[in-house]
Amino acid sequence: MSSFFDRQLTKPLSVDRRLFSYGMSAIAVLLTGLALLPLLSILFEILRQGLPNLRWEVLTNLPAPVGEAGVVSGFANAIQGTVLMVGLAAMMSIPFGILTAIYLVEIGRGNTIAQIVRFVMSILSAVPSIVVGVFAYAVIVLSTILGYRGFSALAGAFALAVIMLPIIVLSTEEALKLVPTQQRLASAALGANSIQTTFKVVLKAALPSITTGVLLAIARVSGETAPLLFTALFSQNWVEQALNPTPSLSVMIYNYASSAFPEQNQLAWSASVVLLGIVILTNLLSRLITRRHQ
Repeated sequence: MSSFFDRQLTKPLSVDRRLFSYGMSAIAVLLTGLALLPLLSILFEILRQGLPNLRWEVLTNLPAPVGEAGVVSGFANAIQGTVLMVGLAAMMSIPFGILTAIYLVEIGRGNTIAQIVRFVMSILSAVPSIVVGVFAYAVIVLSTILGYRGFSALAGAFALAVIMLPIIVLSTEEALKLVPTQQRLASAALGANSIQTTFKVVLKAALPSITTGVLLAIARVSGETAPLLFTALFSQNWVEQALNPTPSLSVMIYNYASSAFPEQNQLAWSASVVLLGIVILTNLLSRLITRRHQ
């Protein structure tokens, strides 16, 4: 009997089955190529339009007045503003998001409050970014809750933090769930209390996956435009303090892409290359961390 099954397993497929298999593989490859075609076309056009004028001077100079000859125009202030607002948003959302996920998994597992918080995070993750921008505009820009009223980097960072928060909470929750229960029991058997087990065992084991979720959240908000239009606005100068209108790459691209001046259109393409590089680099870094962990 075993020899019969061995012969069946090693027997070559019939011509019809091989043709069917090759045909299905060809269709799968074709459909995959069609799905990737829009993405590749966007990447190609951005690189074609933006790379020729992407020089070091563009990355280190301020935008020059339109029409001035012999002055190098750049967007260093937009890079500075983007890094500032994304960094502030990360400082706001990462600690709060990780602590919320710890509560959902380790402390409030199964209770009503945890279910409500999880439901709210799921809804918040699906809220359009422009709605978040309007919310931050009403809460921060129009009010004096921070002792200051107006467009600022803090208002923009607050809007980006609201967008990052559900991503960090949900990804950290899943990462904590993947830690085996045996590790928690082993820690308790060695005399560790619940806080020591959570922060020294569970959190440490889930740290690579948490880092991946954080990096994906950063990549997600790096290219946001609508919230910053309502909160940070824009500026042609260096960022001197977080309570002033602050430039960003995404808003600069939005403004310059619709400009009537060709030099500003070209700056928009060059800034698109930089912003695309930041997003791709962040995603690649998250993939690298995940692969090393696996």
